[in-house]
Amino acid sequence: MEHMVVDHPYFGAFVFFVLTFGAFIATTVISRFVSRKLARLDNEKLKMSIYECGPEVSKQPNKISSQFYLFALLFILFDVEIIFMFPWAIDFKVLGMFGFVEMIIFILLLTIGFIYAWKKGALEWHSIK
Repeated sequence: MEHMVVDHPYFGAFVFFVLTFGAFIATTVISRFVSRKLARLDNEKLKMSIYECGPEVSKQPNKISSQFYLFALLFILFDVEIIFMFPWAIDFKVLGMFGFVEMIIFILLLTIGFIYAWKKGALEWHSIK
């Protein structure tokens, strides 16, 4: 019988991996056994009730207006477009006149879109009756 080669540089890591895997399996089996022995098996009302899901569902008509969606979409659109101005403001001197003209065009297009949404009534809040 030949002797084992234990002078390999990764032998310690292999032994550590094997021991860790064994400890993981043992812990899993023991915790499953203990939890099954200690668990209550009776079906009480509190155990079978809804847990952290809010109140029980009741049938009601959907009264959510699409105005919420449109308003949120416009907010995100204009908010993201305003965020695009920050890198321009930081590198204003580096960009020079070309960057200035580009930002004026960008602000002009943003203003045209804002006026269009305003004229169409997308920014007015309609109440549900």
